[in-house]
Amino acid sequence: MSLLEVAGLTAGYGPARVLHGLDLTVEAGEVVVVLGANGAGKTTTMRALSGLIPHTGTIVFDGEPLDGLGPDAVVARGVSLVPQGRGTFSHLTVLDNLRVGAALRRDKAGIRDDIDRWCEVFPILAKRSKQEAGTLSGGEQQMLAVARALMSRPKLLLCDEPSLGLAPRIVSELFAILGDINREQGTALLLVEQNADLALDLASRVYLLEVGRVVAEGEAERFREDESIRRAYLGL
Repeated sequence: MSLLEVAGLTAGYGPARVLHGLDLTVEAGEVVVVLGANGAGKTTTMRALSGLIPHTGTIVFDGEPLDGLGPDAVVARGVSLVPQGRGTFSHLTVLDNLRVGAALRRDKAGIRDDIDRWCEVFPILAKRSKQEAGTLSGGEQQMLAVARALMSRPKLLLCDEPSLGLAPRIVSELFAILGDINREQGTALLLVEQNADLALDLASRVYLLEVGRVVAEGEAERFREDESIRRAYLGL
């Protein structure tokens, strides 16, 4: 059984349906990327998986259904989201943002250890620990958002457009860290990303969305080699 199994996922906003029967899987420790143009349904997919919007179809994570669960319950099961646009609590300090990420945990010593761990992985967070998150740069806020999501010790980390609005140097650094987290922590990653070149370097498998449907899927290398896919969807 896969770590994440999604079948027939349909979701949207009010009467507007965005996803039309999406199927996808993520294996334990795997990196999967979801590519597609604006409006393809990528962010809606992430919001449905994390319990932020209602859906039909089935979402099974680690053998247990997530259908009907709210965001807190989804996090408690082991799925954490880094939302598009960072989503930090701007009026809280960096340190308090990290503590919020561990709000469902009760192991105080483990929480302190994890704060130290992620401040070591993202040294800028240690330097800015007493600053309000809203005073950080865009790249620093994205690093905080990733660290905060990891404070719940997820088995699956959902990242929605982690490169959005960031300078190329910061993007490369962030993707390198995500790769390290996957390899060293064994955390599975499901990434929504428009920077296809970086995403394909990190991913083992790819799903390509078009108007709320999967139109192609397979190994990342196949997407690099298929000229029709590169030209039509990836801009490579």
